[in-house]
Amino acid sequence: MGVVGENKKIGLRDVRGLGPNQTIWDSEVRGFGARRRQGQAVAYFLFYRTKGGRQRWFTIGKHGSPWTPDMARDEALRLRINIKDGADPTADKQADRKAATVDDNTVSAALDRYEADLKSRGGDPNNVVRVRAHLSDGLAKKKVGALVKADLTAWRNDLMAKLKPASVDRTTTALRAALNLAAEDDDRITNGKAWKDGLRAIGGAGESRNVILSDQDVRAVIAAAYQDSDEFGLLVELAAVTGARPSQLLRLRGEDVQATFTVIVDPETKTKKRQPRLMIPVSRKGNGKKEITHRPVPISVSLAERLSGRGGALLLRPDGQSWDNTNLPRRFDEAIKGVKLSPTPSTAKVTIYALRHTSIVRQLLANVPIRVVATLHDTSVAMIEQNYSKYIADHADDLARPTLLETMAEVITLPPSSTKARAKKGVPEVPA
Repeated sequence: MGVVGENKKIGLRDVRGLGPNQTIWDSEVRGFGARRRQGQAVAYFLFYRTKGGRQRWFTIGKHGSPWTPDMARDEALRLRINIKDGADPTADKQADRKAATVDDNTVSAALDRYEADLKSRGGDPNNVVRVRAHLSDGLAKKKVGALVKADLTAWRNDLMAKLKPASVDRTTTALRAALNLAAEDDDRITNGKAWKDGLRAIGGAGESRNVILSDQDVRAVIAAAYQDSDEFGLLVELAAVTGARPSQLLRLRGEDVQATFTVIVDPETKTKKRQPRLMIPVSRKGNGKKEITHRPVPISVSLAERLSGRGGALLLRPDGQSWDNTNLPRRFDEAIKGVKLSPTPSTAKVTIYALRHTSIVRQLLANVPIRVVATLHDTSVAMIEQNYSKYIADHADDLARPTLLETMAEVITLPPSSTKARAKKGVPEVPA
């Protein structure tokens, strides 16, 4: 793995400038550094020797989830002090994880360990909150190794009586991941088939019920949010402009605003054009092993100027505290209660996610390539096709129409094909 330049205090620019298979070492804390492998992800690490002389590489965490250079350097310094006193962070981490699994392998403990695992790799701990909200005391206290299919099927069926199919699938997926982690840590747990079959996904749960708003309605929703407060209005405005998930927006920081970003529009004259953008943190969906930590999304100059110059968390409540993602839906409902929205084909409830769906559809109908739409909204082409197929058909129609063949040319009558027919029509034979 290549080393970049001389040792220096690692900063944000250094981290973002790392190329594939490159490492940079810090000049302030011995053994602390950052490295990037083949993908885009950058990890902070500490290289050290134990008192017994063994070399160790300890991964502190990935950049942006939630580690920054300063946070990781402080953690490396703390670890260095402990190592000097005889600690071995790598061995301690392995021992703690194994001890926790052996001492308590209940479903509740499995969720605790899964939540800690999510936080360590930048995942969304709300996945666990969702499960706990519907977990009975009896199931929570049951040993993972004693679970049978009937236990989990009954729980899933109970969820189906209270939640929509898609919500049931999201909840059962999180529990299944927690149980899989428990089995991975404890060789005594061999009943994985119980949750594989008992928590099977519901067919048709992915059917799209997205609400799409008109531009006029989107503006009305934003205005209503600003009536609640300037802080909530800004959050809703960013949701509408970027199409990002609320959980992504709440992780934005001041340095993610690139208000003066420019591009060269004419290579010969070196003419530049200002194109502000917002570096949106990637979603915590999936296994958390994302190669890219942020994706650039274009924003207007006026919005960029309102956002520039801020430090720390970009979006805060009126009291200066962080927003709670779990309370946003209720606040959004209250804000738009009196807003008269245009009729929509869907009878589904209008939520803050309608702004994301609307952003995606607006770009599709503007003939933005599907791949670009997927990238800007941190999703996949497959998910776009699954949830927005109707609008893709409209999108494809607009793209294909200019290539239609004009068939208004004069119609030519071809001569009969057989000799007998040609003779009957008086068509002369063509010499061989």
